[in-house]
Amino acid sequence: MHAYRTHTCGELRAAHRGETVRVSGWVHRKRDHGDLVFIDLRDHYGMVQIVTEVDGPVFSVIESLKSESVVTITGKVEARAKEAINPNLPTGEIEIRAIEAVVQSAAQELPLPVAGDLEYPEEIRLKNRFLDLRRDGLHANIMLRSNVIASLRRRMIDQGFTEFQTPILTASSPEGARDYLVPSRVHPGKFYALPQAPQMFKQLLMVAGFDRYFQIAPCFRDEDARADRSPGEFYQLDFEMSFVTQDDVFAAIEPVLHGVFEEFADWQGKGRTVSPLPFKRIPYRESMLKYGNDKPDLRNPLIITDVSSHFVGSGFGRFASIVESGDVVRAIPAPNTAEKSRKFFDDMNSWAQGEGFPGLGYATRKAGEWGGPIAKNHGEDKMSALADALGLGPDDGIFFAAGKEVQAAKLAGLARTRVGEQLDLIDQKRFEFCWIVDFPMFEYDEDAKKIDFSHNPFSMPQGELEALETKDPLDILAWQYDIVCNGVELSSGAIRNHRPEIMYKAFEIAGYTREQVDTNFAGMINAFKYGAPPHGGSAPGVDRIVMLLADQPNIREVIVFPMTQKAEDLMMQAPAPATLKQLRELHIRLVEPSKS
Repeated sequence: MHAYRTHTCGELRAAHRGETVRVSGWVHRKRDHGDLVFIDLRDHYGMVQIVTEVDGPVFSVIESLKSESVVTITGKVEARAKEAINPNLPTGEIEIRAIEAVVQSAAQELPLPVAGDLEYPEEIRLKNRFLDLRRDGLHANIMLRSNVIASLRRRMIDQGFTEFQTPILTASSPEGARDYLVPSRVHPGKFYALPQAPQMFKQLLMVAGFDRYFQIAPCFRDEDARADRSPGEFYQLDFEMSFVTQDDVFAAIEPVLHGVFEEFADWQGKGRTVSPLPFKRIPYRESMLKYGNDKPDLRNPLIITDVSSHFVGSGFGRFASIVESGDVVRAIPAPNTAEKSRKFFDDMNSWAQGEGFPGLGYATRKAGEWGGPIAKNHGEDKMSALADALGLGPDDGIFFAAGKEVQAAKLAGLARTRVGEQLDLIDQKRFEFCWIVDFPMFEYDEDAKKIDFSHNPFSMPQGELEALETKDPLDILAWQYDIVCNGVELSSGAIRNHRPEIMYKAFEIAGYTREQVDTNFAGMINAFKYGAPPHGGSAPGVDRIVMLLADQPNIREVIVFPMTQKAEDLMMQAPAPATLKQLRELHIRLVEPSKS
């Protein structure tokens, strides 16, 4: 018999009755019923019940065990009494009557319990992540993550992609987020950077003649944490393709994403559906108008409409003056709110003010009768004409976001989400994908008072060099695209600018000289001078994919060893001070920040 186990804790069934078996695991729970003591023994694969009598050969060992101690049990598989069968446990028809027990490792008092669903402060959970990972929910999330990555890898290979690994120690890039720098011992005063993404390397792989590349790539960015973004590091499904158009990229990655989401849509019996292929495509400007952002949650049926023209010369002076000054008024439907109290609408206004906006206007409607100061001053007929234009019914109210276009769009987008949540309009049983396409190549930076890149400086402009030379830069669109699911941006991508003369011109418009391009992007621009294929790709975020499939609101629930929001690893106590010896080897002298 094996020293530790003949079976895992999750595999024993009624068919094993009468067999002498050996199992090892952690003590999940212990229950003393007087003449009998029961233990739920848990390992990676499941749980099984152990039983011993008070006069049994292992009672003294089992009675002394604390929760989470590791023990090896040898015993005979027996059928449970009919009334003791646990239908919720795969091993629930049997139990093991113990005849031997060996304590492999005794546990001390726990800083947080493993059994049960009690919530504990994040600091305690992350400091004791090895215990936290034993809990059912988190353990299942991490196994889901592993299975999702395996599925992504398999599907990419089936699509004809080849996996390559790109460098971790590389050069710092002046574009994008803040780098993590690594000092070089053998080159005093010089630094490597951890890659924010394998962007340049994967493009250089295309220049080198490889055709379809992918990897599950680690990326490092010195950014602050968010609910859907881990500080420090994250993983993405990075891929690139040669001799492709935007349509080719979509056709390659859509079956991969659709297939993975379909494969795990019913995870833990959630019974979710996935939007059909091909995924919907929404131009950037349409998305900003209808949804108030460039990552719309299409499960929400509400559509934002520009109603500025309805308030030209309106009796509601505030909106009339806003429109006359060149600003906008956006409307968000509030369907079937006739029975809602005035408080619902006032609370929405207070919420908007709490978000930093001047307020959120509204008009109520019940059986066709309008209410509220906006409706009263705008007039019954004009309000009805506005409602007809929006396709609203006699019991549908309206919220209004007004002001500068950017701010009005932002407020309308946030209000659309909140109204959808408050009215329970968002279908939690769906995964709705869409592409956001036709991003503007450039934007005007109000702070710097100059034109700059709006999305990705290495994208191919639509119309190529002719567009850069003949069009207003703010009218030029790029072959850039984002893939979005349920309001979460999974990745950005683009058809790349592979021609040096177009790249120089694009950077010139954004205020860069040819010399700056040659210096800052030497590896890429030099490679392009020796024959580069048209190419493009994207990089869906693995962490965010798993977060959606696991139905978790925080990305730390799907990462094995995450950092805190302050980018600290409480378990390993990182970051930590370097020793004087290490600093001397790296030729580094510390300059502490000012105490003031």
